[in-house]
Amino acid sequence: MTIKRTSQSMALTRRAMLKGGLAASALASFGAPAIVRAQGKEIVIGGPAGAAKYFNADIFPLMEKKIGAKILYEGTNSLTNLQKMQADKAAPKMSVVVMDDPVMIAAADQDLIEKMSPAAVPTMAKLAGTAVHRDGLWVNYQQPWAGIAFNSTRMKTPPTSWTDLWAAGNKGRIIVPSLNNTEGYWTLLVAAHLETGKPFKEAQYEIDAAFNKLKSLKPNLLNIYTNAPQAINLLEQGEATLIAGQFSAYTLIRKADGSPIDLAIPKEGGFAMPSGLAKVKSGPNPGLADATLEAFLSPEVQSVLAAKAFVAPVNPAATKPAGFPDSATLFAPDWAHFAKGRAGWIERWNRELL
Repeated sequence: MTIKRTSQSMALTRRAMLKGGLAASALASFGAPAIVRAQGKEIVIGGPAGAAKYFNADIFPLMEKKIGAKILYEGTNSLTNLQKMQADKAAPKMSVVVMDDPVMIAAADQDLIEKMSPAAVPTMAKLAGTAVHRDGLWVNYQQPWAGIAFNSTRMKTPPTSWTDLWAAGNKGRIIVPSLNNTEGYWTLLVAAHLETGKPFKEAQYEIDAAFNKLKSLKPNLLNIYTNAPQAINLLEQGEATLIAGQFSAYTLIRKADGSPIDLAIPKEGGFAMPSGLAKVKSGPNPGLADATLEAFLSPEVQSVLAAKAFVAPVNPAATKPAGFPDSATLFAPDWAHFAKGRAGWIERWNRELL
């Protein structure tokens, strides 16, 4: 089967992804203006491309007033940010990084991030206990939820089960994230659950079963993406019907802007997305980095994040809009197991699905 791709090759191979990450690192080192300018009253934050819109429009203006400095945002994905940190370890360009927890684990193991000081980031002590990791090496600054994004014009009734991805009526209409994106794991986990009948907590360790089930999804695939905005565009245009493993912090923002898309949590359950925030070890402007971390966690910023980004706040003093799912009902996997196996799974994914 031939899987359609956009002109920018959304279904990148791992080799191409790594090459792109190295190219981005080289650009950062040899002349990217935002990086070069990051002196004095400017600070560079690396984070997900999908968050750029609400970060720049709603979050950073509020934070800049708090810290008294300009925020320069480098939007990409977690693995690319990790590669940049690895390449720039001797002279980091970023001061603060926003990455998914599995990649934070790798960054911590490689000594690329440093513990937050309780004195410099006092709000850290007020967060829910599950939001603080490894004694303050990183924190979760928000809690998006993941399910199935769907085109609400083509589908008047939301999808009710993860099995809808495999339905014969959806041939050539399904998009799934690559495992290069952390949200790609949800499709793998769902496949393991459906193949074995085991609950998510047990199915997450049944990787062979997951890949066996995923092979039967290939006739339904329109695309495998690494670039979330491009994938959402295909859903909005009606070329795709469903996107597996999409999350609230991106899908519901587009819905609020008028896009004909929505997000459903299937009957088998939804997932808690890991949104980590950390201080880059030996990064520039360490004082501004501390102030930025504190601003991210403040009730004011947390409340705006919840309302504008459709996420559950981690600061109990923040306001959470009505109708948000109870985070206790969302499954959070063994991220250490995911981080350990991910590289091999990506290679297998590219070999067996592309």
